[in-house]
Amino acid sequence: MVSKESLQRKKQEIKSLVEKMQKSRTVMIVSLSGLPSKQFQSIKKKLRKEGEIKMTKKNILKRALDETKEDSIVKLKDFVKDNCAVIFSQSEAFDLAAVLSENKNPIGAKSGQEALEDIEVEEGVTELIPGPAISELGALGIKVSVENGKIAIKQTKVIVKKGQKITSGAAMVMQKLDIKPFLIGIDPLAIYDSESKKIYTNVKIDREKTLLELKTGKVKSLGFAQSIIFYCKETVGYFLAKAEIGAKKIGTLSPNEQKSESEEKKEDIQIQEENKTQEGK
Repeated sequence: MVSKESLQRKKQEIKSLVEKMQKSRTVMIVSLSGLPSKQFQSIKKKLRKEGEIKMTKKNILKRALDETKEDSIVKLKDFVKDNCAVIFSQSEAFDLAAVLSENKNPIGAKSGQEALEDIEVEEGVTELIPGPAISELGALGIKVSVENGKIAIKQTKVIVKKGQKITSGAAMVMQKLDIKPFLIGIDPLAIYDSESKKIYTNVKIDREKTLLELKTGKVKSLGFAQSIIFYCKETVGYFLAKAEIGAKKIGTLSPNEQKSESEEKKEDIQIQEENKTQEGK
């Protein structure tokens, strides 16, 4: 039988959670699955400026969501699972998700895990000494040699492709080469934004990757603008420089060559006029 004290504590905890939800700009349900206690405590400290993370039982969290009596936030119940927690914050939802993304640590791979990206062994000298490791690397199709008593990878090799399961042999090689292809931290399951009254899921923030994509896109768009002769502040310098080079080349032509180019221009104008006359008819 549940004691009155225990019931009172649960009621008080639910009430506290409801008040926090109603006062927060962002309410985030996060997964703590596989997260070591030491790392959780470290992330918790870093989050103090951004918000408060609260661990609680699944049924208590669901009860608190019901108690808010707001249809938009109650839907978070669908994302409450075992080993989860809730974060309350006044920060914008995606800013908070970015903070969590930046506080992840690399970890090694285990046999049977699915590769999220291609996993490769890079070319270069390793710290491994010749021995069983040579055959273990060779079993994965990695070309090796021995340099100054150490095993050297002769050519970069993808040992597990994105979406494939990691074999025990690949996991062993990654462990020996200190390759850590996964990141562990706090993962958002669902985020509620009180201003928009919306719930966001599958939120993945990677600022470095996004910045790289923006830089690449800028370079490609600049090249395209130049190819179609599109004038703007980013391309005008290129066109002025090109015109200057062209002017210098014309200045070095002989009189006969200059006359030839002049005649070509007259022919172009004549062709354009003739085309206009034909279109008028």
